[in-house]
Amino acid sequence: MSDFNSFELLVLRDEVIEAIKTCYDPEIPVNIYELGLVYTVEVTPGGTATINMTLTSPACPAAQSLPPEVKEKAETVKGITSATVNVVWEPRWDPSMMTEEAKLTLNMF
Repeated sequence: MSDFNSFELLVLRDEVIEAIKTCYDPEIPVNIYELGLVYTVEVTPGGTATINMTLTSPACPAAQSLPPEVKEKAETVKGITSATVNVVWEPRWDPSMMTEEAKLTLNMF
């Protein structure tokens, strides 16, 4: 497989984000990207995706299921050869990290 150029990397990154948007916290009817749980998505020229994400709390019931689901969804994107998901706790997540759309969905205005 050949390496991707800068434009192709941006497109791949966007496709990984779209795939991640199909992951939902089971207790909240908003995808994890709109919730602000995904901090960074990076794609290397070789097609490796690295995703830094957090959870709403360390005791989140989905702590065991969400990171593997994010990895699986990222790896379904054509051109992604592998994905690594890092669960990070800094910065600490809070509701202000949610998109306006998520806040509207959850009636948080």
